[in-house]
Amino acid sequence: MRIEQRNSLRLLQWMMVASLALPLALFVFASAVSWVSIRETADREIERALDVAHEHALKVFETIDRSLSEMAEIIRDVPDAEIVAREQLLHLRLKQLVASLPQVKSAWIFDAKGHALVNSLVVPAPGIDFSDRDYFRAHAAAGDIGTYIGEALKPRPPYQGAAFFGVSRRRPSEDGGFAGVLQASVFPEYFENYYARIGREPGSYFVLGRTDGTVLARFPTVDRDIRLDPKGPIGKAIAASPTPGLITVTSPTDGIERRLGYRRLAEYPIYVGAGLETSAIRARWLSTMSQHLIFGAPATALLFALLGLALRRTRHLYFEAEKRQVAEEALKHGQRLEALGQLTGGVAHDFNNLLTVIRASVDLLRRPDLPEPRRLRYIDAISDTVTRAAKLTGQLLAFARRQTLKPEVFEVGRSVQTLAEMIGTLIGSRIEIVILGPEEPCLVNADAGQFETAIINMAVNARDAMEGRGRLTIAVGMAASLPNAAPLSQNPYGYVAVSVADTGSGIPPDQFERIFEPFFTTKQAGHGTGLGLSQVFGFARQSGGEVAVASEVGKGSIFTLYLPRTAGSGKSRQTPAADATAIAGSGMSVLVVEDNSEVGQFATDALADLGYTTRLVGSAAHALEELAVGADRFDVVFTDVVMPGMTGLELAQEIRRRHADLPVVLTSGYSHVLSEHGSHGFELLQKPYSVEQLSRVLHGVGRLRKVRRANEVI
Repeated sequence: MRIEQRNSLRLLQWMMVASLALPLALFVFASAVSWVSIRETADREIERALDVAHEHALKVFETIDRSLSEMAEIIRDVPDAEIVAREQLLHLRLKQLVASLPQVKSAWIFDAKGHALVNSLVVPAPGIDFSDRDYFRAHAAAGDIGTYIGEALKPRPPYQGAAFFGVSRRRPSEDGGFAGVLQASVFPEYFENYYARIGREPGSYFVLGRTDGTVLARFPTVDRDIRLDPKGPIGKAIAASPTPGLITVTSPTDGIERRLGYRRLAEYPIYVGAGLETSAIRARWLSTMSQHLIFGAPATALLFALLGLALRRTRHLYFEAEKRQVAEEALKHGQRLEALGQLTGGVAHDFNNLLTVIRASVDLLRRPDLPEPRRLRYIDAISDTVTRAAKLTGQLLAFARRQTLKPEVFEVGRSVQTLAEMIGTLIGSRIEIVILGPEEPCLVNADAGQFETAIINMAVNARDAMEGRGRLTIAVGMAASLPNAAPLSQNPYGYVAVSVADTGSGIPPDQFERIFEPFFTTKQAGHGTGLGLSQVFGFARQSGGEVAVASEVGKGSIFTLYLPRTAGSGKSRQTPAADATAIAGSGMSVLVVEDNSEVGQFATDALADLGYTTRLVGSAAHALEELAVGADRFDVVFTDVVMPGMTGLELAQEIRRRHADLPVVLTSGYSHVLSEHGSHGFELLQKPYSVEQLSRVLHGVGRLRKVRRANEVI
């Protein structure tokens, strides 16, 4: 039972672990899948945003490029002097052109020395040297480089306003030489505002930069110019893979890690980038997983709490059950001691009667003038009294053994007859006992000790109901089926019914349903445990039977114990034959081993009178010493079982090992070793024994030894 309890508790513990481990494993798996999914979604969003930003930047620069082409067409083959002469008209034309381009701040036409010929801002053009600007120097220092996109610049006084970067083209002369520069000032904030409109997702990032690392526009914006180091993480990543791609980098500008996509504008030295902060991607993932946790965590916690409560309740129930079992065992033991106390009182009374007979017979035998017939009668009285005492002792030992469940096939009628005398002693002389045996053998396969206890418990219960006076009837018979049982559950051989009827007060109706409950009793405190009928009920159910009760207040009760009948032959207690005439020893040598000197002296004297040669020793060790001197001196060893040090059974086994042909006879009044393990094949003579019984046993084993030796010689 404890193993089953431990297994059930271990199962609950594993279920508690599983209630956490399984959801946790599923959560980890779902988290990994969700992370991959969210990252793939983020990559697709970055690519879509990059497509939009790339398309926008390409259109803006193509528009600016067309505007520069239009400006070049206006002043084609027009010398600088004529441009100056037509400054007012050209100014209006450039102003109209810039007004149609929200991304352009201003448009300029420079001569070969970097002086403004005309612009879209003011008339006349300022006399400022712009030859140091990158958009001019790039064309002046080299040939036709196409469209040049410069760095972000601040307006030169007296001009003010937002920063800009120049988009410029070379003015060729009639002979193909350098005649100046056409330039459009572009607002970086135009791109930044656009990026702010399309980058509404948390953590969005856009950048517009030149191939040399100069950042022209950025979102989120910063208040300083930015130039990326080509040897930095972003520069190395782009250099390693110039084609469009996605990378995860940490910006050296703000130290933020981002998932970044980049792409170069066709025919322009410009890269467009779009990205998301990895913290924003993680925030999305955490938000998604938190939604799972909102529903999953309480459910998991509730399941874990319920399993924990179940484990706690189960442990408490097992603890209470164990306490109850201990209490039941203690009370059963108390009940057993109570019954034993009552039985011991009766046995003591009977023993005193037996001893009185023996004492009186001994006193009468001491008279010198006692006639021979009376002397023989007193001797027979002593012998009969000893036989009755031995029988009473055997019944007491049978009743006192531990009642563990050991099913065996036995005949119920014979067992009840054997118990009759013990029950009479137990319930008192004022109660008449009637035993009604069966008409045919009633064999059952049950625990004989528990059966005897059940019958005694019912008899004691009847005695208490009759208050020590009345008639107790025990009847054994056959029953075809159990009362109130389903047909499919019936035993094919039928049942043996043992009924115990009394003429007591009966059972009140309000107590009828509780009579088999453990600890229920109507006796006063200290006069009963309430476990007697509970034992009967438990034994019947455990044996596949039932207990039925019929009662009428004022007329008595009938308790009927049903046990499944079985086929086969039952074991019966061997009844010792009457003592025959003692057999002479004819010089047979016997080694007697007995720690009780009086018993040993009686055995040796009795054997000597019969012609046996004896040697008495008081312990197994001394017996082994005698055998070591010469085992051939003895024909048989007669030893008590219960002795200090080495027991008689251990001595017999040692003799069998050393002297295999030397027979050993054991004797004992009671030994737990013999009751548990048997005599291991040695002849056993129960105490008390008579001289005749002793001589016949010794003669039998001695004759068997002679036969074996004769066969060996032949």
